[in-house]
Amino acid sequence: MSPNSLDEQFEAARAGNRRVLGRLLTMVERQDDNAVVVSERAHRDAGQARVIGVTGAPGSGKSTITGHLAAVSGADQPAILAIDPSSPLTGGAILGDRIRMDNNVSSNTFIRSMATRGHAGGLAVAVPDAVRVLDAAGYDPIIVETVGVGQVEVTIAAAADTTVVVVTPGWGDAVQANKAGLLEVADIFVVNKADRPDARGARRDLELMLDLGHRDDWRAPIVLTTATEGEGIDDLWAEVERHTSYLHDSGELARRRCRRRRSEVADRIELGLRDRAHRLIEAHSGEFALDRVERHELSPAAAAQQLLASLIPDNHPED
Repeated sequence: MSPNSLDEQFEAARAGNRRVLGRLLTMVERQDDNAVVVSERAHRDAGQARVIGVTGAPGSGKSTITGHLAAVSGADQPAILAIDPSSPLTGGAILGDRIRMDNNVSSNTFIRSMATRGHAGGLAVAVPDAVRVLDAAGYDPIIVETVGVGQVEVTIAAAADTTVVVVTPGWGDAVQANKAGLLEVADIFVVNKADRPDARGARRDLELMLDLGHRDDWRAPIVLTTATEGEGIDDLWAEVERHTSYLHDSGELARRRCRRRRSEVADRIELGLRDRAHRLIEAHSGEFALDRVERHELSPAAAAQQLLASLIPDNHPED
């Protein structure tokens, strides 16, 4: 892909050509040869948009809340990046978030679904790239919505400037959030389905858990919403804006983005090494070390050390 052609595509995307923008996002999602080129070009103009992460348990109402947030932001060009689960066997994904959002978002909101394809590590690279492309194309805010409360979601949530964690009434969600580490990354908590009688109890539980936390700089507020009715969304957006002000005033925004860039570099190195390791094993599948593992004469750990030595030579000076 020529630099001129890529510049023209970014100009077209900034001018509102969603089809071109979709092609650019497809390149970074596939992580093919063009992905690095697109990412490099987007990096030059990115860094202006607010990135908001929305995560939580399946069925908690994240997609509905995300759609409402884009609507109440009042932005000219908001964007939603919805991460959908996919089968690790077939790669098939539900990609149903847009169905739940369509009734809430305005026509100026760009929505893109991305499938996990059973590859958490790939998302650690593809999601920042996609956010970077949307940012460079002039979209702001960019809302990244993820499914579930596992390690994948913690990783993606950490890629946002402001992370909103959605739970529903009942101890199950709160305990699961604590186990998944979301208490550490949450900047704002939402107790959705606040019309249920146990919503106040869920809020109290979260308050107690926050009291036991160790974040002194920012205490995550807890907002009650009933997303299906749009109730509490204005309060939620007000907390998002308050957190944005805190990030700017405290200098935390620059620090967070610096940590994100360093983490992304590490993720890319890890993925590159993993790919090389798989190719190395395939190339040496019939060789002595692996045969000895099959015969129980050599442990997998010892075989890995032998193969690793050929992948990354030990250049440390001898004592």
